[in-house]
Amino acid sequence: MSDDNKVSAELRTEFGKGFARRLRAAGKIPAVIYGHGTEPVHVALPGHQTALIIRRANALLTLDIEGRSELALVKDVQKDPVHQIIEHIDLLVVKKGEKVAIDLPVVLVGESFAGTIANLDATTLAVEAEATHIPQHVEVSVEGLEEGAHITAADVKLPKGVSLVADPETLIVAISVPAVSAEPEAEEGAAEGAGAEAPAEEAAAE
Repeated sequence: MSDDNKVSAELRTEFGKGFARRLRAAGKIPAVIYGHGTEPVHVALPGHQTALIIRRANALLTLDIEGRSELALVKDVQKDPVHQIIEHIDLLVVKKGEKVAIDLPVVLVGESFAGTIANLDATTLAVEAEATHIPQHVEVSVEGLEEGAHITAADVKLPKGVSLVADPETLIVAISVPAVSAEPEAEEGAAEGAGAEAPAEEAAAE
């Protein structure tokens, strides 16, 4: 693990929305640590440093809680829907060598056959990995795939030490050809028809 993920956590005994607002105003983020049958521990984390770390999915923190070291996996980040300010973080206690269930972001690589598009049906893939060796994402190649091709969870090549949790038949990517609208042609046909009817109408009038 990188030293960049070492975070000093302050124990907190005050709760409520008002106290949480004061914490955030002071540049800190309220968080709770739980797991391994222990009582939840409420802490305050340094805002800027933590925000940088959790930009990576499934970030693992080495917490210094008043001199006691604890490994914790970021399980949930609650943000203000309008301002996108981090309001609260849920952290899961983990141990070295322990495997955890996580959702890895799916990243497409390569280009499908000319004229086709790759439709990403699942943006994440449920897997199990060692807590201290969690990949940033899982890559799915669509290089040269033609219309009608599809990739399921069972087809995805997982990194070493990672095992599949999702249903193997879960659709990840489908290759298709963009639909071409027939409306312009229909409008042209209607216009031509109207032009053909006009002389007939004029002849009838004469």
